[in-house]
Amino acid sequence: MKSITNSFLLLMGLLALGCQTKNMADAEPTTTRQYYELKTYTLATNQQVDATDQYLRDAYLPALKRLGIANIGVFKARPSESDSIRKIIVLLPLESVDQLLTITDQLAEDSVFLTAGSDYINASYDNPPYERISTVLLRAFTEMPAMQTPKLTGARADRVYELRSYESATEKIYWNKVDMFNAGGEVSLFEKLEFNAVFYGEVISGDKMPNLMYMTTFSDRQSRDAHWKSFGESPEWNALKVMPKYANNVSHSDIYFIYPTEYSDY
Repeated sequence: MKSITNSFLLLMGLLALGCQTKNMADAEPTTTRQYYELKTYTLATNQQVDATDQYLRDAYLPALKRLGIANIGVFKARPSESDSIRKIIVLLPLESVDQLLTITDQLAEDSVFLTAGSDYINASYDNPPYERISTVLLRAFTEMPAMQTPKLTGARADRVYELRSYESATEKIYWNKVDMFNAGGEVSLFEKLEFNAVFYGEVISGDKMPNLMYMTTFSDRQSRDAHWKSFGESPEWNALKVMPKYANNVSHSDIYFIYPTEYSDY
């Protein structure tokens, strides 16, 4: 129950931060925009991977679905030379920050969840089911206010889900990059080129700020590379990237290649 309590305390602070970002944005349409919780479990051993998989598959996801939360993504990172640490990433779509805050109390009263997740919840201090958990809270872009689950076929292990994080030097410059996606047309270009985007989000709270994150999906690595080649050669992008108003609005970027687990909803 310690991890549940810690999540509650963290999210109380996130609510206040979310209110601040709303005041910084320009006037927005009335369409309701989703929130996303992106939770990453860092794992050191195969035993921890198995324990966390079992908890998520048999306890956590079923409990969330009993609360009416659907389209939950669960992914594993593809190890690379620069990052060989094992990770499990959970993407949770939410209708409001308040909904996220109520999950903790609701899970604490769910006897089915508590039984199914007992080994994970009651793990001892010297045999934890993970090394650490990190959480990012995001708000959907105006141009894509709700999650879209990808329509991909083929083996899940072959799929490439690409999670990108773009940081900016200041908050004002960050909002300029967000505008480049929305009004500037990056979101619509990705849609035109069939990048199968799952979400685009403004980071409300996380360990790298100010920044935005988004996820695109492909049937395999070859498809991914071909799509990005088309993007780089497109007239729209080549016109957009040289506009003075959008110059120097990304100070650092990270790319994470992940794939869906068998128990992920997509």
